[in-house]
Amino acid sequence: MNEQRPPRALRMSYLVASIAGVGFFAMSVLLLGVWPGQVLEEQTRVMSPEHPLGLSASERRGREIYSREGCAYCHTQQVRYLHSDMERFGAPTLAWETRFDYPHLWGTRRIGPDLARESGSHPADWHFVHFYAPRSVVADSVMPAYSAMFDGSPDRPKQDARDLVAYLETLGRDRELAGSEGEAHARANCNCDKDEMSQMAFHAPELNANPHKTRRTGSPPALVTGSESRGKDLYARNCASCHGPQGRADGPGAAGLHPPPTNLAEHYYRYDRLSIVLTNGIAGTAMPAWRDFSIADRSALATFVRTLYVPQPEPTLPQNLLDLGARVYKENCAQCHGSTGAGDGTAVSELRIAPSNFRTGRPTLGETLRVLRNGIDGTQMAPWGADTNGRLSEAELSAVAYYVRSLLVVQSSD
Repeated sequence: MNEQRPPRALRMSYLVASIAGVGFFAMSVLLLGVWPGQVLEEQTRVMSPEHPLGLSASERRGREIYSREGCAYCHTQQVRYLHSDMERFGAPTLAWETRFDYPHLWGTRRIGPDLARESGSHPADWHFVHFYAPRSVVADSVMPAYSAMFDGSPDRPKQDARDLVAYLETLGRDRELAGSEGEAHARANCNCDKDEMSQMAFHAPELNANPHKTRRTGSPPALVTGSESRGKDLYARNCASCHGPQGRADGPGAAGLHPPPTNLAEHYYRYDRLSIVLTNGIAGTAMPAWRDFSIADRSALATFVRTLYVPQPEPTLPQNLLDLGARVYKENCAQCHGSTGAGDGTAVSELRIAPSNFRTGRPTLGETLRVLRNGIDGTQMAPWGADTNGRLSEAELSAVAYYVRSLLVVQSSD
């Protein structure tokens, strides 16, 4: 009995479906893999500066450590073409910025903040403290500690920690170095004048919009007396980890920071001084800006910070010693702090950290003398005491300490 075979058309349909499936798969690879890759390679070639800065040996090791420790599972390295990304992080990432990344470490989740613009956003000592004990500087951090990269303390990093920080400092660096000429070159070769999305990469107001990145200058808003209870809560969640619960610079993150956090219990500040610090941070230190706080929250925080100051009784100094202090100040301090104490001396542009402005803030006498005798670790403020190879006698130290404190200008609003 002959077995009946299926019709020829049905037999051919299996073959056609198989060929179509293979063809569709090949087309998908070409359209979704090969072709976009070639487009990105071409964009990278024509939009990149001629000689972008490559990675050093330390930075390459840091990139391997970043990959090995799984940092890309929680951090992205791509500012997307979305208004929410641009407002939070800055200009969208251009393809040429990652030309040295293979395989890429763009990431897909933002459990932690995006790092595409990390270069220059935090000083190295902050990174070391953060790696050693994340919650000592970011109270609500869920990042694990990497204390194995240190020799017992955050200010004793091993080479792995140094390499990792070196790599983080490369993220966003090349585009910043390219500057306005690099932006003009990329835009001209983008050939995308009619592509609204592509143009977003060049219309962002800032390359790095990190609200915590410090600035040397800026126009801070006017702060007024705010809610002390609200300020206390903000301080506990954002400031106490460095400045300590009572403002005495004894928070868990303070030990590894150079220069150390300010002892707020020993300093009186005007509202306008606190507004500058909260809006711009203090460049060259671990003190970030807090531009993501509303003006009401900044006012509340400033109000609470002012309550931490503990004034101390001080004797009245004879006029002849005040005159001596003025002379010592003019000869030794005015170059940095300015003739009126406004922190605007002739040497300011050469200093990594801006000198103190004595017109908007005043330390206690004890704090002033301590700084004069010992200097401030991690800053250009050198020791001036005789027992620290300084150049001033005890009488001169006392006189200039009183004098700089007399430079405060008290405002009626304060």
